[in-house]
Amino acid sequence: MNVMKKVSLIKSVSVFLFVLFISATVFQCKKTGDFATNLDRSYKGAADSTVYASFYESNTITPASPTPDVNDIIKLRGVQTIIHEYCGTSNCHGGAISPKFDTYTDIMKYIAPGNPAGSKLWDYLTTNNFDKAMPPVNSNHEMTFTDKSIIYNWILNGAKERPDFKDFRPAAVALITNGCASANCHNEATSTGGWARKGLIPGITAADTTTFKFTNQSTGSVTLYCLLSNNTIRDQVWGAYKDSVRKFYADTLANASFRPYKTFATPVSASSTRGPLSTYDDILLDINYPKSIRSNSGVVYTDPVTLKQYYSKGNYLNATSSLVSRIDSTLLLANPFTTFPPSPAPVFATAHQGDMAYGDGGLRPSEVALIKAWYFGDPNIPDVWKYGYNNTGIFKYRNSGAIIKK
Repeated sequence: MNVMKKVSLIKSVSVFLFVLFISATVFQCKKTGDFATNLDRSYKGAADSTVYASFYESNTITPASPTPDVNDIIKLRGVQTIIHEYCGTSNCHGGAISPKFDTYTDIMKYIAPGNPAGSKLWDYLTTNNFDKAMPPVNSNHEMTFTDKSIIYNWILNGAKERPDFKDFRPAAVALITNGCASANCHNEATSTGGWARKGLIPGITAADTTTFKFTNQSTGSVTLYCLLSNNTIRDQVWGAYKDSVRKFYADTLANASFRPYKTFATPVSASSTRGPLSTYDDILLDINYPKSIRSNSGVVYTDPVTLKQYYSKGNYLNATSSLVSRIDSTLLLANPFTTFPPSPAPVFATAHQGDMAYGDGGLRPSEVALIKAWYFGDPNIPDVWKYGYNNTGIFKYRNSGAIIKK
C-alpha cells in the first residue's frame, strides 16, 4: 500500500508538473503577462541620413592603400551583426529555426529596399503583436533604439550590401560639423568675431562679441577666440565673404576688387581664429580654396592705388595643406600646383599634417576612413583636389608609398 501510494503520488506530481509546463509554455507563446505590460516596440525615430548604416560591420574604402592602413577600414556596427545578435544565433534563425536571418541573401528576402514600413523584417522588429515579435518578447532581449535606427536607415537608403557615396557624405559631413565646428573653433562666429573686434566690419563694436577659451586636448595649450554674437549679422558677413572668395578666384584679373583681405590670424584679426566648417557649403569652400590660401600669415599683395594690404594669395591651387591631409595622418600631400606642367612630378611632403584630428586621437580610424571615402566620392569636389592635374596624384600613403589616382 505504501509503495502504491508512493507511485501514485509520483504520478500525480509528474502530471502536475507536466500541466504546469504546458501552461507556462502556452503562456510564453502568447507573450502576455506582467513582463509585457506597457511594452511599446514601435520605432519612435525618423529618417536620419547622418546615421551611417551598412550591412557589414567592416568595409574597406576606396581609395585604400594596397595593404589597407589604419584609416582605410570603416569598422562600425552593421545590420548583419545586429540581426545575428538578436535573431540569427545558432539556436534560433541562424540554426534550425526558419526563416534564416544570417546572410545578406537570407535577410533580403524580408526587405523592401527603400521602404522600412513595407519590409517584413522591420515589421517583426517593431510590431506590438507580441505573438510574432522578433526577437520574442519573452527572451528579454529587446532591440535597442540605436540598433533599430541603423536597420531603419539602412533599409531607407536602399538596403545595399556595400555602402556608397550616398551613405558616406551625410555621415562624414556630420562628423566634421558636429566635431570641428561644435567647440567654437571652426565656425563662423570665430572668424567674423576677430574681424568685428578689430573694427574691420563697419557698425559692429566689441559689445557685439564674446570670448571663448579653447584648451587643446593633446597639448593642454589654451587659445582665446573672439565670437561675433549677433547671428544675423554674422551670417550676412560670412556669406558676403564666401561670395567674394568665389568671385575673386573665378577670375582673379576681372574680379581683382573682390580679393578678400581679411585673414584668420594676427595682424589683421584681433585674435586667433579658424576657418569655419559649420556647413557642407563651408567645407566645400575650405576644400576648394584652403584657409592657408585665403589667409596667409603675411601680406602677399598691396594695391598700388589704395595701398590696401591683402593676405590672400592669388593662386588657390598653390597650397600645402588640405582638409583630408589635416585629418588623415597616413597621407602625405603634394602641392596641387606643382602637378601642372612643366613640373616633372609632384613633390610630396615628408611629414603628415593629421593633427586636425589630434594625430587621429580626436577622430577614430573608422571615422577618418568614412570622411576619406566621402571626400574621394563626392562629385562636388574637383578632381584636381583629389588626384592633381591630369591624374598625376597629390596624395600618397606614407607607409606604402602608393599614390592615389583615379
